Amino acid sequence: MVSRKLGNTGLDVKAVGFGGIPIQRVEQDAVNAIIEAMIKSGINFIDTARGYTVSEALIGNALGAGKRSNFIIATKSPAKDYEQMNADINTSLSNLKTDYIDLYQCHLVKEMDQYRQILSENGAYKALVEAKAAGKIGHIGITSHSVDLLNEIIEDMPFETIQFPYNIIERQAEELFQKASQRGIGVIVMKPLAGGALENGELSLKFILNNPNVSVVIPGMDKVSQVYENSNVGKMDLALSDSEIEEIESIRASLGDTFCRRCGYCLPCVQGIDIPTQFLLEGYLTRYNLKTWAIERYFAMDIKSDDCIECGECEPKCPYDLPIRKMLRNVTEQFETYKNV
Repeated sequence: MVSRKLGNTGLDVKAVGFGGIPIQRVEQDAVNAIIEAMIKSGINFIDTARGYTVSEALIGNALGAGKRSNFIIATKSPAKDYEQMNADINTSLSNLKTDYIDLYQCHLVKEMDQYRQILSENGAYKALVEAKAAGKIGHIGITSHSVDLLNEIIEDMPFETIQFPYNIIERQAEELFQKASQRGIGVIVMKPLAGGALENGELSLKFILNNPNVSVVIPGMDKVSQVYENSNVGKMDLALSDSEIEEIESIRASLGDTFCRRCGYCLPCVQGIDIPTQFLLEGYLTRYNLKTWAIERYFAMDIKSDDCIECGECEPKCPYDLPIRKMLRNVTEQFETYKNV
């Protein structure tokens, strides 16, 4: 499989990597087989997170003796303060059964106040720098769903990689990726299938890898067959045919009026609802087959879709003219079934 540079980290990553969200729902034996298939197919980049319940532990168990050296391991924590990030780094090392994590990322940074907290005197970044100096981690990255935040900080941020959604219908980060590439910052693409909304995985991965600013794309996988299907894209001619370009345009047209790109322009909501997150969790519930994970997170939120008063203030702010009120009602209806489960 073709290799690409992960920015200026010095790491050579295969173009197609592994996203560790879906393996939460499978047994250890299946994860073991997936890891073996990754070695055989050439995938060398694994991305997981503290927030993905048992994902880190399953991967750590599967790596076992002798397999760790085959992979560049990335994980991440939502911690914003020094103490919690320090604790999470040590937990990740224990779960992954390794004494070294190649890339540790600040997970899902949403706004400038959070970013400032991370970089403050007792913020999470301090713990990451200390862990790097101690040889516990190799590089430090950041993930976000806010293109505005990353555009604001990209010119002088201290992080070595960014991770952001990008696919056939979510293209708002293309200029950001170019800026990152120019600065030597590695670009990790998550949500290549738009949370399960895109059915043609090969086409979506080809589209993403046609962008020269992308370092690695990390489709989630929970089957051995998916490992071989996805890794094969990194071995083929990535040029898009006329028929594939037509299909891409057709997909954009078909999903354009009902798909949230999580740009955040609809915010703030007068009720305090995190609108993009509602749609993200609904996708995990209905398309990504992560019902338990989505249900736990949805009902743990103090303010969610059923708090919408349908004032409509969000809709004129949406650059994609989404029927947000209708979509929020749908989220409520989808989760209502599981309210007392």
